[in-house]
Amino acid sequence: MEFEWDEAKGRINLVKHGIAFREAVLVFLDPRRCTWRDDRQDYGESRWLTVGIVRGQAWCVVHTQRAGVTRIISARKASARERRLYAEGPIHPRPQ
Repeated sequence: MEFEWDEAKGRINLVKHGIAFREAVLVFLDPRRCTWRDDRQDYGESRWLTVGIVRGQAWCVVHTQRAGVTRIISARKASARERRLYAEGPIHPRPQ
């Protein structure tokens, strides 16, 4: 899997949420990770939420696919609802 992100947005995310995008990609190594479409609003592109465990904590990464590359949009600790969905499994459909 190939990843990319905006460096300035990555710095903002680190200050706001304490998670660097270079570490956020570790979510995708969790074999039990859960992914579902982020349909909270129309972003003009398909966005996805992936929750996985990194260093014993559930993290949520918002991302999209651009030309076959996973572009990280944000990363934060997972909400209670997202942790519940992760615990319930099974893995939700992943982006194509």
